Amino acid sequence: MLGDVPAGDLGVCDAHDHLFFRSAQLAGQELDDADAAAAELRAFASAGGRAVVQWTPFGLGRRAGLLAGVSRAAGVAVVAATGLHQAAHYRDQTLVQDVLPRLADLFTEELTTGMRPDPGTPTDAGPLPRAGMIKVAGNFHHLDAHARQTMIAAAEAHHATGAPIGVHHELGTAAADVAELLCGQLQVPADKVILGHLNRLPDSYLQRQVAETGAFLAFDGPSRANHATDWLLHECLAELVRHGHEDQILIGGDTTTAAARSSTGGGPGLPYLLRVLRPRLAAELGEQVAAKFFTANPARAFSWA
Repeated sequence: MLGDVPAGDLGVCDAHDHLFFRSAQLAGQELDDADAAAAELRAFASAGGRAVVQWTPFGLGRRAGLLAGVSRAAGVAVVAATGLHQAAHYRDQTLVQDVLPRLADLFTEELTTGMRPDPGTPTDAGPLPRAGMIKVAGNFHHLDAHARQTMIAAAEAHHATGAPIGVHHELGTAAADVAELLCGQLQVPADKVILGHLNRLPDSYLQRQVAETGAFLAFDGPSRANHATDWLLHECLAELVRHGHEDQILIGGDTTTAAARSSTGGGPGLPYLLRVLRPRLAAELGEQVAAKFFTANPARAFSWA
């Protein structure tokens, strides 16, 4: 949000999170408070964090005009997203129908010229910088027509700009289908594709299968004690490391509600990644591997081709 950053200067990174977010599926739980976002970023910085990638796409309250100020206030680099989520996340379905025919142009414009204000949210006074990535989404165990259309547009925008593509996988499913579509049929280089939420389906066989494509694997949201998948996170990561995929793993918090913030809600929030998770990964897998997960790998994943 404050201009391009050399990949080597990105530092310790939360590879998938949200500072601003509003979804029809999370009504009443919006992330929409700039002061709270800055406080959460400061807490992350105090734990050693230096960069956060916000995966909130077009139309979901990403507050593009506020991001630069929040980033500056906290001293943490913020990377924002263009893209489009599953249609179910949008209160205004006419918005989705209006942008679908020109998605590739929208994504490319936001990556090269500047992000547009999100319809239905306040028009912020700040500048609207360029997005740094494209976020799209699959469905539970399949890709519907909406998902395919958004991914085709994302591939076109990638080929026009070199920007990376991050993918929401519903409960961690359909990652192999996404990799085949993006990296196979649409010829996006695998190292510019980030397969998200793989921690939500702790199937090591499938994780190794998609790792063989060369794509980055995002384990994001490993802080929800009510999710049984969290208990298997370390085992899955260790298995991927044993099979030589330590250079492809990214870690993120995926904070989607105000109540989940550490500074103004009940937590655990962004600092959990560095306060709890990173020391445990370093103890179990080694400091060198942990440094790859949080620093070296995101520097490569979010650089532009």
